[in-house]
Amino acid sequence: MRAAHYDRVGPAADVLTVSDIPTPEPGPGEVRVRLHASGVNPSDVKTRAGARSRELPFPRIIPHSDGAGVIDAVGDGVTAHTEGQRVWVWNAAWGRPDGTAADYVVLPERQVVALPDSVDMAAGACLGIPALTAFHAVNCHGGVRGQSVLIAGGAGAVSWYAIQMARAAGAARIITTVSSAEKAAVAREAGADEVINYREEDVAQRAMALTGDQGADRIVELEFAANAAVDVAALRPNGLIVAYGANAGEVTLPFFPSILKNVLLQFFIVYNLPEADHRAAIHGVTDLLQQDALRHRVAERRPLEQIAGAHALVESGQVVGNVVLDLA
Repeated sequence: MRAAHYDRVGPAADVLTVSDIPTPEPGPGEVRVRLHASGVNPSDVKTRAGARSRELPFPRIIPHSDGAGVIDAVGDGVTAHTEGQRVWVWNAAWGRPDGTAADYVVLPERQVVALPDSVDMAAGACLGIPALTAFHAVNCHGGVRGQSVLIAGGAGAVSWYAIQMARAAGAARIITTVSSAEKAAVAREAGADEVINYREEDVAQRAMALTGDQGADRIVELEFAANAAVDVAALRPNGLIVAYGANAGEVTLPFFPSILKNVLLQFFIVYNLPEADHRAAIHGVTDLLQQDALRHRVAERRPLEQIAGAHALVESGQVVGNVVLDLA
C-alpha cells in the first residue's frame, strides 16, 4: 500500500516520504479500513514538526489521526462492524505508529464509527478531532441551553462545528471572534449571532455589551495562552471557560479577577477524554449526522503525494476550513 511516513521530526518537505509498504492485516478485535480520505489537523502538523517533542515514540510514523473509508477486512471476534461498511475513525495516530495517511489502516473496532451514506468521505475525515472536540466543549458541564456562549476563532475547524452544535443544543446567543471580514462571513454561515473582529474591537468590552453587561455564560477557547485575560474579563460571575488549545506551554492567569468571579476552568484534549465522555461525544456527533444537522467545510483536498504541501497549508493558518488528503 501507499503510505506517507517520517522517521525524524522537522519541516514537512524534508521529513515526509511517500512509499509502498506492506498492507497490514487485522488481528483479533481489529478491523482494516480502506481509506478514502485523511484529515490533516494542527496537532498532526505540530507533532511532525517536533513542537511537542524532538524524540519519536516509534521508529517510523504514519501521521494523521482522522480519516474515513470502508471496512475491507475484520479480525476474529469483531462483532459491531462488517466488511463493506462506511466508517470514520478516531485516534488512529494517538499512541500508535500508524495513522491514516495511507491506503489502509488497522484499528481496534471501537475506534471506527459508522458513517451515514449522506456524509461525504472527506467530511468524515473531519470528525475525529474537530467535531468531537467541539461537541465536548459545548456539552460538558451540563451544556449550553439558554446560555450566551462566546466561541473563539469562529472560522476555525473546531469552532465551525462548535457554533452549529451550540445552536443545536439550544444556546440563547452565540458570539464569536474572527480576524477578517472573510472569516466573519464564515462564522455567520455556521450560525453565529454576533461576530467580533478582534483586530478592530476590544473583545471583552464588546462581549459585555452584547450580553447586557452580564458576560458570557460559557467561553470555548482555542488559544488560551493569548486570550486568558480577555476570557476572564468577558465571562459572567460563576461562568465557565472551556480551553482545548494554547500555543504556549505555560499560561498566565489574572488570578484576582478570576477568583472574584468564581471562574470555572475546564481543560481537555480530545485524544484523552474519559471513556464515558468520548462515547457521549461520538453518540452526539452521530445523532447530528443522522439528522443532517451538520454542515462541513473542507477547504482544500490534495492527493497523498502532496502531503507536505497539505501540512504547509495547515501550518500557514490561512486556510479557512479543513485540509483533507484524497486516497481513493
